[in-house]
Amino acid sequence: MFLINGTWQDSLPANDRAIQFGDGCFTTARVVNGQVQMLDAHLQRLRQGCERLALTQPDWSCLAGEMKRLAQTSPLGVLKVILTRGAGGRGYSAAGCQQPARILSLSAFPGFYSQWREEGVDLTLSPVRLGRNPALAGIKHLNRLEQVLIRVHLEQTPAHEALVLDSEGWLTECCAANLFWRKGNRVFTPYVDQAGVNGIMRQHILTLLHASRWEVKEARETPEALKEADELLICNALLPVAPVRRAEGVEYASRELYEFLAPHCE
Repeated sequence: MFLINGTWQDSLPANDRAIQFGDGCFTTARVVNGQVQMLDAHLQRLRQGCERLALTQPDWSCLAGEMKRLAQTSPLGVLKVILTRGAGGRGYSAAGCQQPARILSLSAFPGFYSQWREEGVDLTLSPVRLGRNPALAGIKHLNRLEQVLIRVHLEQTPAHEALVLDSEGWLTECCAANLFWRKGNRVFTPYVDQAGVNGIMRQHILTLLHASRWEVKEARETPEALKEADELLICNALLPVAPVRRAEGVEYASRELYEFLAPHCE
């Protein structure tokens, strides 16, 4: 069951814009001891998504209350919030749309994430590339077919996650995580101004690094840059951070950056 516009149900109108066009945005939050982790950051992500997509914004205090009440039922879980433009409109036109829809759901926490943090993850280069579009880059909109295809290909390999490039061949992200790598005292992460998601944990890590002894830089690099790195790690709001042990045949033993970040990302 889903909490849709404040009512528990499992259906949505067939003419809702999310179904017709993927017209909306979403966020996925970690719930620990009945509390939504980084709640303000998740609400800000949804605000930015609404602004970029010109969606009518919901009652934010109402939505925050629903998120908190739903989280209270879980000691450890995943809270997903979807905002759609609502039902209505003819063709691509949004004229005549009804009220925007808010959809909340709570699911079990991925048990394998703790194993990833302990043992590290293996990455493989995805054959699926992300289209470059600065109008949509950075936000978590509902058009996720690229990620679906990336996951389809990933599941045909023994790797845990995928290295994903944009259509120009630049490193961008993973299937469901952001990417960082370290060379000496310098830390790099791909730009996400043309493609990819500016993840909440990515933003948090950048803030931590800017205030630390590490030098941090957003970069446009090809996968070749990773071969000379001392360390790789991936992150998302659920994980929140995990070391990479192997990527495209190259092994990484160092966890220096990971050990610095992990205590600050729980």
